[in-house]
Order: sequence, then C-alpha cells, then structure tokens
Amino acid sequence: MRFPLRFSVLLLPNKPWPALLADARRIEDLGFDALCLADHFTDWTGRKGPWFEMWTHLAAIAQATTRIRLTTLVAQIPLREPAMFALQALTADHVSGGRLEIGLGTGLEVDPSYRMMGVPNWPAKERVARFPEYLEIVHRLLTEKEVTHQGRFYRLEGATLGQPPAQAPRPPFTVAALGPVMLGHAARWAETWNSLSFAKDPEAQLVETAQRMKTLDARCEAIGRDPATLRRSYLMFDPTARAGGGRITYYESEAAFRAMVARITALGITDLVLYHPVVEAQMPAFEHMATKVLPTLR
Repeated sequence: MRFPLRFSVLLLPNKPWPALLADARRIEDLGFDALCLADHFTDWTGRKGPWFEMWTHLAAIAQATTRIRLTTLVAQIPLREPAMFALQALTADHVSGGRLEIGLGTGLEVDPSYRMMGVPNWPAKERVARFPEYLEIVHRLLTEKEVTHQGRFYRLEGATLGQPPAQAPRPPFTVAALGPVMLGHAARWAETWNSLSFAKDPEAQLVETAQRMKTLDARCEAIGRDPATLRRSYLMFDPTARAGGGRITYYESEAAFRAMVARITALGITDLVLYHPVVEAQMPAFEHMATKVLPTLR
C-alpha cells in the first residue's frame, strides 16, 4: 500500500488568541494537509506568555476552518483519564465535521506540567505500561455502545459516550513511539506512527529514524500486520533552533528544504510535520515552501 505524501504544521499555542487563530486559518489557506496541536499545561521551553489548552482551542479552530485535518500531536496520557479523553475526542470529531486525528503519547518526565498541576509524574516505565490499556479504553469507547473495563490501571463501569464519532469506526490513531515497546504499541493500534529525533547531527537523525522503522516493521510482522498499512509521520525537529533564537534551519533556503525532505521521504516517511516559524522573518520562506515547493513534492 502506498500512501500519498502529506505535509502538516505543528502550531504551538503560545500567541494571543487572535494571532493564533489567524495563523491556523493561514495554514489551511496555504494548502497544508493537517494542523497539529501540542499538549502541555505551559510553554515548557521556558518562554513566557500565552499558552492555550489543546482540546479547547482545537474545537475553536475547527469552527474557523473547513478542510484541514486537526491532529493532537501528541496528547499526553498522564494529563487525562482515558474515558474523559475519549469524550473530548468524540466531541472534537463532531465539532470538526470528522476532521480529527487522535495523536497520543506517553509524554516526558521533564515536562513541568505535572508538578504545576499536581498530577502524578509517572516514571517512563509506568507510562509505557499504562499506554496500551489507555488506548484500548479510548478505542472501545469510540466503537462500542457501552464499556465495562477492569484493568491493571483503569476501571470503567457501564461507560457510554451516547453516540458514535463522526468518523467511522473512529478517528484514526497516531501513536508517538521511539523505543521498541512503544513501537510495538504503534504496530498494534495506530493508523499512523509518529516519531522525531533529538540528535544534533542531521545524519544521526536519519540513522536513528531508519533504525526505528526497521523495528516497527518487525513489530508489525510479529503480529501479522502488513507494515505497508501503517502511515509514518516525522516531526522535523531542529535542535539548533533554540540556540539560534528560534530560527529553523530548513527555512533558510529552498535547496536545504528540498534536500532534507528528499532524504526523509527516502526512508519511507509518508507524513512530514513542519514547525510553524517562531521568527517572523522566516514567514515568507515558510509561505514560499507551502505554495511553490510542496506542490512539486507531493
């Protein structure tokens, strides 16, 4: 199965609402396939200023757009009980007219959201252990009329959402996974696997991603799934951006952008997620890539 190449934008909710909404509308107008929204309690990079809650501003953006897909990239399982998460997802799917893609991940222990909110900051091993049960509950609530569940971490008694999602059988799952166990969960549950690399060297990023894809393929084959049925999403993280005042390297030239996209897609990546520019001076380059370059790459 060959998927068409998709391009998405990660838009951080760190601007006043009118500016954030204008950015979302502009991203849709530029022809991107999906708009991705982050899930934290605060801007944990250390910047001071606005920060909006993921589901609330996703629903508002859904009302202000008509075509673009809306992805939680990615929601953190420690921040919400799975039943409430499923209800929020169902609501957003209806509000958006069936444009929601549910992205889920374990989150990171270094995120200060847990300390600020008084939410238990589970160690990484527990997060990974909870993850498949969490996904199963969300899946069942979105596809079954009533769910009772007695698990290791979660319990539900006759839980019902009252109606099916706008998308049948449910909105697609995007699972963020870096290690082998989480890659196995992606193989089991996801329509799309999402990854990024924090390696400082671009070559190391490519090598790390290729290794993960081999592991993902093996996990798919171990459960009898054709690896070609799984979309592969890559967040184009730039480790030099923070030290460079927010400037993103791949917006510095069209040639550099094309070269990076070519090397990533050659690995078999089907979905590329770009960061929305933080530095206003890079907006013309971002718009040029969207209108002049991406149509030639699809």
